[in-house]
This record gives sequence, C-alpha cells and structure tokens, in this order.
Amino acid sequence: MTADTVRWGILATGGIAAAFTADLIDLPDAEVVAVASRSEASAKTFAERFGIPRAYGDWNTLARDEDIDVVYVATPHTAHRTAAGLCLAAGRNVLCEKPFTLNVREAAELVALAREHGRFLMEAMWMYCNPMMRRLKSLVDDGAIGEVRTVQADFGLAGPFPPSHRLRNPELGGGALLDLGVYPVSFAQLLLGEPSDIAARAVLSGEGVDLQTGALLSWESGALGSVHCSIVGGTATSASVTGSQGRIDIPDGFFFPDRFVLHRDGRDPEEFTADPADGPRNSLRHEAAEVMRAVRAGETESPLVPLDGTLAVMRTLDAIRDRVGVRYPGETPDEDLTAELTPA
Repeated sequence: MTADTVRWGILATGGIAAAFTADLIDLPDAEVVAVASRSEASAKTFAERFGIPRAYGDWNTLARDEDIDVVYVATPHTAHRTAAGLCLAAGRNVLCEKPFTLNVREAAELVALAREHGRFLMEAMWMYCNPMMRRLKSLVDDGAIGEVRTVQADFGLAGPFPPSHRLRNPELGGGALLDLGVYPVSFAQLLLGEPSDIAARAVLSGEGVDLQTGALLSWESGALGSVHCSIVGGTATSASVTGSQGRIDIPDGFFFPDRFVLHRDGRDPEEFTADPADGPRNSLRHEAAEVMRAVRAGETESPLVPLDGTLAVMRTLDAIRDRVGVRYPGETPDEDLTAELTPA
C-alpha cells in the first residue's frame, strides 16, 4: 500500500464480485492485483475480464499474497467464516459480504480473529456507506423528526425460485431472511440500535428455509420496528422512520436511496436527492472508499460499519430464525441461536 494506491484481492468470482470489481477499478486509488476461486479456470476468466494480473485456483494462495492490502470476500455466506478467517489469519485486511456470516457464533469468531491479528475487518453493508443514507441518519440523529417512534422497511423478490435455487438451498444458508432481511434489520438498527425484544412469523419451504418472514422489533424507548422480507412476492422495497415531530420516507430501493422525503410537522415536505457526482445509486464504490480510508488511517474497523453493530444485527437475525424455527446444516436443533457471545 502506498499513499496513493490500495491493492485489492478478490475472493470468489460470482455476480456480486463482478459488480464490486467493476466499481473498484473506476477508483483512481484502488488497484485489483489478484483474484481467487476454487476453480482456476473461473479465476482466469474473471482476471481476463477485468485485467487482473494474478489468478489463483485456491483461496490460501490469495490469503498469503503479501502484495494484497485488502481482500474482498464475495463467496456465499456459508463460506464467509472460512474464507475471511483464512485471510485474517494470514495478515490480510478484509471486507466481507453480507450477511456477515451464517450466525453470530461465526461472526464473533471472525471479529475475535481480526482483533487478535490487529487487522481491519468490515461487513460490506454498502447501505451504511451510501451518502443519502448517511444524510438521513444525520437528520434523525440531529432531531429533525423528534424522538423516533417507528421504523418500517421491506425487501421482497417476486421469484418464483425453484427448490434447486441457492435461495431455497439450506446448504447455502438459503431463505429470505439472510439474503434480503438483513437490509431491513440493518436499517432499523442503524437508527435505533439493537432491539430489546423480538417477535417473528415466517412461511417455510419444504426444504426448511423461510419463503417470507415478518418481525416486530421493540426497544426500551418504546419505539417499534416492522420488517419484512420475501422471496415469493416483489415488495416496494420502501422504508420510513417516524418520530414525534415528523417522518422520513424512502419510497423505493431504500437500501440504495437516491432520494427521500422529510415531513416535519407544520412545514411543507422537503425532498432530498442524491448528488450526481456520487455516481449511480447502485454504486459499491462508497464502501470501497471507506475501507481504503480506514486502512490508510491504520484503523481496524470503520465507524460507519462498526463490528459491534454487525454482531448486533447477527444476533437479531439469529433471534428471528430462532422464533420461526429455521436451522441450517451444522446447527443442532437445540443450539441456542440467541446466546450472548462476546468476542475476545
């Protein structure tokens, strides 16, 4: 790493890895130097597509490549613990896709490993790095709508997804909650922190994953949150936060907003829109820029996506799964998904 360039390695070659790499190579201070896959052919094809100089047919070689400053882990989330763990143990900094891991036990293990080795670690919760979302949070924190009373958010895809699809596959951590529900839960906790109580209901598939899930979150302040996710119905992907003196509405695509409307009691609605200079609304460059800023500064976590916040979201996801009865292979039926885990 130099004052001008941060060198990246890409671990996995799927769709999200391609989207992230495409945005990354447009940043003048980022250089993608290597890619790895369990298939050497896949790694070479990806490398040729993006002009990456080195392609590895295994994860270990990438993890041990000392020319890499940060590894972006883009595997299915069932492999996050293994892939990110290899990189952290080898001394690499890591940006790991969401959901961070399969459960909070694995998440706590990664956080402990990062802290043991003094490495940077961040969940790729790009929503938290979006300039519009940061503006919304700032308004709420500054009291623009008074004391927060309710938060609502939804994310659903129409499907239908066949049983063979990864979203229906328990071996890959399938279901609506971990793939989609992580966004509504993360939105609620960005504004209110970890809930004190959780109620949830779900419709499960024959494979035992959730087709759609709804949860009611509550906080000791008296605030309530309603979150919903689905892989059997396309929702508006809208969100709102209501306070004692107004509300803010994100009409669509709440997790990558390009506009929102502030309603304050006794005033005309105010619409906030994205700066065109920030790029397209689906850009992943803001999270990449935050990682590079933090790594250059010698930080081991980001204030925008703190590790304790990631652990808190994972605890909520585990609690929801516990309420609706979703268990994945390797999780015993009597395992306490809601157990408090404090990383070393």
